[in-house]
Amino acid sequence: MPNSDSNELISLVKSIQNAPVLVVGDIMLDRFVYGRVERISPESPVPVLTVEREDSMLGGAGNALANLAGLDAAGFVLAVIGDDQAGRELRERALALGIDVGGLIVDAARPTIVKTRYLAGHQQLLRTDFERRIPLSDVIAAQIKKQAEALIKKVKAVILSDYGKGVLRPDVIAAIIELAQKNKIPVIVDPKGQDFSIYKGATAVTPNRKELSDATRGLPTASDEEITTAAQNIIAECGIGAVIATRSKDGISVIAKNAAPFHARATENIEVFDVSGAGDTVIATIAAALAAGADLNAAAIIANAAGSIVVTKVGTAPIRAKELIEHLSESKSRKAPLAEWVEAAEQVRRWRAKGLKVGFTNGCFDILHYGHVSYLDEARGHCDRLIIGLNHDSSVKILKGEDRPVHDEVSRAAVLSALGAVDMVVLFGAAKKGDDNTAIELLKLLQPDIYFKGGDYKPEQIPEGPTVESYGGRVAVMPVYEGHSTTSSVKKIKTEAA
Repeated sequence: MPNSDSNELISLVKSIQNAPVLVVGDIMLDRFVYGRVERISPESPVPVLTVEREDSMLGGAGNALANLAGLDAAGFVLAVIGDDQAGRELRERALALGIDVGGLIVDAARPTIVKTRYLAGHQQLLRTDFERRIPLSDVIAAQIKKQAEALIKKVKAVILSDYGKGVLRPDVIAAIIELAQKNKIPVIVDPKGQDFSIYKGATAVTPNRKELSDATRGLPTASDEEITTAAQNIIAECGIGAVIATRSKDGISVIAKNAAPFHARATENIEVFDVSGAGDTVIATIAAALAAGADLNAAAIIANAAGSIVVTKVGTAPIRAKELIEHLSESKSRKAPLAEWVEAAEQVRRWRAKGLKVGFTNGCFDILHYGHVSYLDEARGHCDRLIIGLNHDSSVKILKGEDRPVHDEVSRAAVLSALGAVDMVVLFGAAKKGDDNTAIELLKLLQPDIYFKGGDYKPEQIPEGPTVESYGGRVAVMPVYEGHSTTSSVKKIKTEAA
């Protein structure tokens, strides 16, 4: 891609910040229960999962909201939750992402949809769906339409996220599309089922290759020409403005009424881990780009890039504006000096999916010396990937005094990152005295297999030890190299300078 095009796309991604987008549809809570299987139940021939940890996140239409938050857009939601603990947790998670939750309608007759996945390592053993499949009541439907009238005036684009759970019944869809048309706001639909005519008047629908074929009575969708023919069929028969077809390894196609077909190829040489949630990433990126003033083709290009990024992540993980800009700039280095916490967690999941053992150690590493290098080499010999938790500058001052660090955090991270033993560097630590200055919170997030500590310690004397052991990790105390320390190096320099 020419640099001028890349620069324009990067500017577009940056312009998405605070672009207001409304997501209407079936929201749910995705729960993940992680553990290990070491035996078969004596009661029945089924595996026994020893639970080690649990996690939850927004699912369904909520994943589109998470992607909008990752893009720094302003997300609004119009959906139905139950009067239950899952609904309250869902609301809290949406608020934590900065989503406007004023459009979450409570329906006591419909429990919050919860999908729970049980995993041993990265192998899914079972999924349970807690939901009540009953039609949306006329009272709740009327509330949705009324809320839509107020919310649609606050946004620049609308996503209809249809998972077939009942919120987007035909009259609700028609009412929202009519409101959007009156306000000249684009409506992008993630469709469900084979009858796309219920989305008549929408700006675009975003089916994948199979959904497009199913909606056109089995028309082939392998080549550009076949995609174009099937999409034109949808446009003519269903009264939809455009079809944005996602095509996995073949990229994305935009077929619009009275416009030439546009086909953007997928990024080459990507390592696909998980395609779940990629459709939500694509539709969120398209809607946010339209809300920022882009045309469909430009929106599709950056959505295609966003989709190619999220499929390299393990599990359902949203896109982030920073990584999308880096991808479009084509200027990523071999190994970034610093990783943000969320980036580090995603990378750890990728390593684990490959069966790699992850190690972690932490420290100030102010003036790198023989002791440091030997220690890190030794630690790396016990794991496949090694992460350094690096105390940031204010944390070092608290530990070592006002005249430290000698080198700032960026310089220290760059030097560490250049070592062959180090695979990632992440900053942590207290901002002021009295704050937690341990690596406990970072360890809770990353959950490395081994936590290395250098010195003459017993595991129970290490503050981070209980945290590591709580999720099934192991603490390894490593030997120190006498006569080598940053403090002694600084003292020697000052003495010789005097």
